[in-house]
Amino acid sequence: MTTLAERLRVALDHVHEPELLAGDHPGIGSSRMPAAVLVAVTDRPEPGLILTQRTESLRRHAGQVAFPGGRIDPGDRDAADAALREAEEEIALPRAAVTLIGEADRYLTVTGFEVIPVVGVVPPDLDYHPNEAEVADVFEVPLAFVLDPDNQLRASAEWQGRTRYFYEIRWGERRIWGATAAMLVNLSRRLRWAA
Repeated sequence: MTTLAERLRVALDHVHEPELLAGDHPGIGSSRMPAAVLVAVTDRPEPGLILTQRTESLRRHAGQVAFPGGRIDPGDRDAADAALREAEEEIALPRAAVTLIGEADRYLTVTGFEVIPVVGVVPPDLDYHPNEAEVADVFEVPLAFVLDPDNQLRASAEWQGRTRYFYEIRWGERRIWGATAAMLVNLSRRLRWAA
């Protein structure tokens, strides 16, 4: 029987067509800030996904649901190191608790970030401690739910005089949208597995 980590590795190694990627800002310019997020999948019979609710006081993306993550700093060895550092800072996720799987598809945000999602497997029911300055809440959603195309709704809004299209996933009272939802759509297209 294959482990969750093995299934994820095989799926991430699979070559797919770039046009399958979700995203609506390919022309944001050449000046992109490198960033990384941790896509932390819980190792349980029905895997989950760890997400955060950002505080309302943040300058960017206040109150939004997000993966733990942020800019890649000069002291970070690579995207994985940055994602692990950010997860430790934001939710006290110990680096040693994460089994790194690999990188998912990069995502260009409308705010100028080039985000590398780093997929890792974590034990279930870890004790998270949100950094109160950045994170209002840490929660787990069923992986199968967020990867199900039926739950990935395409929406639009006017932004800076243009119609912007984005994905939205509703889970209870939570609204997962924008870059986080698009990265989940990309991951679901890559994985194509029954979670």
